[in-house]
This record gives sequence, structure tokens and C-alpha cells, in this order.
Amino acid sequence: MIKHRLAVKALRSAFSSARAQLAGFFAARLSTGLAAGTLILAAQAVCAAALPTAAPIAAPAPNAAKPVIVVLGDSLSAEYGLPRDTGWVALMRGRLASDRIDYSVANASISGDTTSGGLARLPLVMQRLKPAIVIVELGANDALRGVPLSTTDSNLRAIIAEVRKGNAKPMLVGMYVPPNYGPDYTQKFHGLYGQLSKELNVPLVPFLLAGLADKPDLFQSDQIHPTQQAQPLLLDNVWPTLKPLLESGARR
Repeated sequence: MIKHRLAVKALRSAFSSARAQLAGFFAARLSTGLAAGTLILAAQAVCAAALPTAAPIAAPAPNAAKPVIVVLGDSLSAEYGLPRDTGWVALMRGRLASDRIDYSVANASISGDTTSGGLARLPLVMQRLKPAIVIVELGANDALRGVPLSTTDSNLRAIIAEVRKGNAKPMLVGMYVPPNYGPDYTQKFHGLYGQLSKELNVPLVPFLLAGLADKPDLFQSDQIHPTQQAQPLLLDNVWPTLKPLLESGARR
């Protein structure tokens, strides 16, 4: 992992050049008193700091009689630092049950994963689970490792194509990252999700962590990963985009 040691003044200057939502979010992280250098190193761990090595979180075996929602994500979906079955994906399973929406959920998220990793393992996920909907929450690690935007774009396009090839509906979850590689990269990274959503007609959650910027108590000690108490807010950010797909029925 490349370590970045930026002075507070330089970091704040970069923030002021980034998009307003990005600036607000990470400025809030600085306001908690976390040192700038620590923030950058912690931000590089948005998807668990290391290359993915762990197996996906075990999920209840999908009921063959129900259409399946698969979440293909990184640590923000893989319950990093949380008790088992308390993350937003597990809460989504509970909301579906309480609302009597007849879907099962499989969490295929791995802490540390990238779009390349997700693309590599997706064919097996599609073959084994035969999902109706695939929620793609990947890309933050790409940006934090300085992966070229063209590579992330290409991988996400391939993931979307693979999902559709399996007769499932793709859904993208957008992210912001700190401006480690400059505000231009940061802005273009977030814009990539909107561009793909529009061009490929894929439903989009604009920002998974929306609404958490001014709530430092809803983040773990790294001030990057949300706490257990924040997980309902993450689900609330995802739900408005997901619900219309549920109502329209699964493409089988």
C-alpha cells in the first residue's frame, strides 16, 4: 500500500477543490480531531486495508423458491468491524421479511475487494446463486490504490454485462474517496458511477454514506467505517433505489 503523508493545509486545500458533498463528508472526519495523515492512511482502508483474502460472509442458503438478491461489495457491505449479521445487508434481509417481500439475500462481499476482484469471482456467484438482482458496491479500493479510472470503468461495465448475461438486474452503489490523487481524479471517480448509470440504464445509489458526514459517533475508531448504529442509515440510502426493482419483479 502506498502511504500518503499530506500536511493539514494541503489536505484542506484539496478538499476545497473537490465536490461539495465530498468536501463536507471528509471535512467532517477532520473535525473529529483525526490527524490528516491518519485520515489518509485510514481512508486507504475503506475496504479493509489489505488485498482481499477472506472468504465472503456466509449467508443463509437462498430459498430456491425465492428470487435472490446478491450484494457484491467490499468492507462497507462485508460487516467490517461489526458483529455478525448487523450490517446493512443483513438489515435488508430483515426488512424484506418484515415487509413480506419475497426475496432472499446472499452477501458476496469481501473486505478489501476491488472491481477486478469482483469481476473475477462474479461468474461463479452467478452460476451458484442465479440471482435476480445484483447490487454492485465496488470501486472505492480502486480509487484508494490509484487504479486508472479507465480500468475501474471497464471492470464495472464488464460486471454489469455479466450480471445481465445471467438474466439479472444490476444496481450500482456510488462512492466518494478522499483526494489522495488530486481533486480531478476524485471528482472523475465519483462521476464515473453517474455516467455508467445513465449510459447503461443502471439504477444508482448516489452515495452509500450520505447523511453520515456530521455524525462522527456513527463511525468506528478509524472514522471511515460506519458503526453498527449507522447501518440502518446505509440501508435507508440503498432502499429507495432497490425497492422499484423489487416491485417490478425479477427477470428470471
